[in-house]
Amino acid sequence: MRIGKPDPSLTRLAGLAVIDELVGALGVVGELDRAIGPIKTWARGMTGGQLLVGMATGQLCGQDSLAGLDRVRADPASALLTHAPVPAATTAAQLAGRFDQARLAGIETGLSAVYARWLGVLPAQLRAGLVLRDPTIDLDATDIEVFGHHKQRIGWNYAGVKSGRVHLASWAQADLPLAMDLLAGNDDVRPGAAGLLHRALSVLPAAVCGRPRVRADAGYFDGALARAAVELGCDFAIAAKRNTAVWRAAATIPESAWQDAHAMPGDQVAACDYAPAGWPPDSYTIVRRVKLTAERISRDPRSRRRRTIPKDQLTLALDGAARHAYAYSFIVTNIPADDGDIAGLEAWFRQRTSIEDRFRDGKHGTGLHHLPSGQAIINTVWTWGALLAGALTVMLQPLIGRRPDHALRTRTPTVRHQLLALPGRILRHARGLSLRLGAAGNRLLPPALAALRALPRPG
Repeated sequence: MRIGKPDPSLTRLAGLAVIDELVGALGVVGELDRAIGPIKTWARGMTGGQLLVGMATGQLCGQDSLAGLDRVRADPASALLTHAPVPAATTAAQLAGRFDQARLAGIETGLSAVYARWLGVLPAQLRAGLVLRDPTIDLDATDIEVFGHHKQRIGWNYAGVKSGRVHLASWAQADLPLAMDLLAGNDDVRPGAAGLLHRALSVLPAAVCGRPRVRADAGYFDGALARAAVELGCDFAIAAKRNTAVWRAAATIPESAWQDAHAMPGDQVAACDYAPAGWPPDSYTIVRRVKLTAERISRDPRSRRRRTIPKDQLTLALDGAARHAYAYSFIVTNIPADDGDIAGLEAWFRQRTSIEDRFRDGKHGTGLHHLPSGQAIINTVWTWGALLAGALTVMLQPLIGRRPDHALRTRTPTVRHQLLALPGRILRHARGLSLRLGAAGNRLLPPALAALRALPRPG
């Protein structure tokens, strides 16, 4: 056996050709450039749209730091990226540092045009399922642990971890990010929630004709958000904090009013007329309860489950005087239940985990578990790159004839494993590039490229 020099024409990322075709078919770079505006004095070199898409491409390849962009650039497959090459680490940091609030707002405006174009080329059945339904906008935040003492906009969160906080508004049915703020780990999300919702609604494509619904957990339990949602033409459903008033209202629900919850054996739901002071006048509360045997109740006072049980029931169960107790959760909403189907409305609220899947996908798939810079503005652009990377995988799948329930699922690591990380050889001939694929690549990549190249190109 002889070990010779590495073959510089071999690549492990032949599937990057699909990302380049998708970016070109949807005009992602052009729309972002028009909305962001110039980021340099001279109109040469990399633009703002190219920076964001190139950074997202590097994150799609599994890189979680700025230095990782150089590793992607060293792969021969980077030559396939004609619309937005992956920037060098130093270039990415320098250009990202030139963004300001106006340019960050331009990212959201550009994404609005990209989403509208994506809806226009979707198969008719999939498009109808998105534009004819009431769109759901999920609000949520996730913390990203950081290290070091000199990073901007960083704080200690409730768990005692130094972190930044990604505050996101997401279009639930499409799994697409709409608006985002990067906060410190100790920042309260409620003061900025109404503004984030207003921006998210402006990004939602105009073709979506239903009445928006806003969905959030108890961290957003605030009358200001509920009033803002109604003023913006939305309905709302927000998990309620467990206070004395809501416990008292739940105790008045007659036993005959409880009905079985959907897809939750043993759980029951009912409605009561509790509405917090200052909330919209048509607000009411949906209550869900689950029966727990005394053996299932932890005796550790730090247990979160104990907080969901009324104090008198908890005491009786722990003392052995009662064999069971009920754990409660509450949702304050103004959405009328069709034909009294409270269970269906509560089941819809439980689907709020879709935005948590976006966070999980970003942390495990596009480098969102790390904030690479000490400058807050660079970290914000990096976060937008991670969210854009996830959005590209979501928009890609229906356009190439694959759905999340088939072999290629929505999760970015699966997309990278099955479609992007394909071995191949890059050959230069007659002033052009040709790509030769292995057996796996020949089965997956050509049909995907053919489907994307058949799409109408932006003018």
